[in-house]
Amino acid sequence: MEQRHNISPRDEALEHIKWYIEQNHLAPRTRLPGERELCALWGVNRATLRSAIQRLVNEGRLYSVKGSGTYVAPPKLERSLQDAKSTSESVRSAGFVLQSKVLDIQVLECSRSISQKLQIPLGRKVFYLSRLRIIDGTPYMLENCWVNWELCPGLEEHDYTTESLYHVLNSHGVYPVRGEEQVGITYATEEEAAQLRMTAGDYLFYRSGVTRDEGGNPVDYFKSVARPDKVRFSTVLYKRAKDRRDA
Repeated sequence: MEQRHNISPRDEALEHIKWYIEQNHLAPRTRLPGERELCALWGVNRATLRSAIQRLVNEGRLYSVKGSGTYVAPPKLERSLQDAKSTSESVRSAGFVLQSKVLDIQVLECSRSISQKLQIPLGRKVFYLSRLRIIDGTPYMLENCWVNWELCPGLEEHDYTTESLYHVLNSHGVYPVRGEEQVGITYATEEEAAQLRMTAGDYLFYRSGVTRDEGGNPVDYFKSVARPDKVRFSTVLYKRAKDRRDA
């Protein structure tokens, strides 16, 4: 007997909205028609339509402006979990305009935790850099990194509002080419929320990891939090030949 799967009114309205945007080739920041017009167009009630719109707002596909209406959201930055590109490379290759605001920069003695991450003796000098990363005028990520200072003395003398840290490292013969990272969910502190223009307690993407040079030596340890409405992470799935044979 054939099974029937009924779609909920909200999900049906959600699909109507996505279809409308696609069929009318609505560009980012384009205003959608008013609720009354959309309800009449698709024969849905206002509560159902508002629920669908809110779902798309939560997903970062739409955004609302109080007293103005609902708009198509700009596309999110897509970050691959399988490359070792710097933030600067990823953002600019995607066609976005990147700005950086330096929040802290110093050379200090590494803590026990950082010495373990970078595999250097406790108390060894490390370069610390904290930046707010901004895409098209909107803050999207707080980024902190610690670099083994002895790999590249003088790191603190550069202007990281305009220069890429990895570009500076490369110019001194240091090339991060691989590494490992973890991605998870965290919640914005008061300070993070203020910097990212969010509300304390809102959820954020959390990334941390270590990059390594061709010899497998740690170059830097990084931690960052990012707004989920501004970035998404992707990966490519594949099966090895042996796995396919055993399936």
